[in-house]
Amino acid sequence: MYKQLKELVTQYVDVSPESITRDSRFVEDLEFDSLDFIAMIGDIEEHFQIEMDISDLLEITTVGDALHYIEHYAMSQKANASAAYE
Repeated sequence: MYKQLKELVTQYVDVSPESITRDSRFVEDLEFDSLDFIAMIGDIEEHFQIEMDISDLLEITTVGDALHYIEHYAMSQKANASAAYE
């Protein structure tokens, strides 16, 4: 997931995937503007098949925050799917 996320990020800013770390801040370090950030969130939702709450976006300031959100969402989806089969 981390590698895929970094590839998505590089579609919006002129940086190499190798230079992106979990601590990279979208605005301060990667120089995202608000429109690019929202467009990237849409791509993340589509790529990882998730839906992000608007209120949660305020908490996503780093690549690591976005990765944590994606991983948490994926785990909760698996748990819900497992519970449905019980």
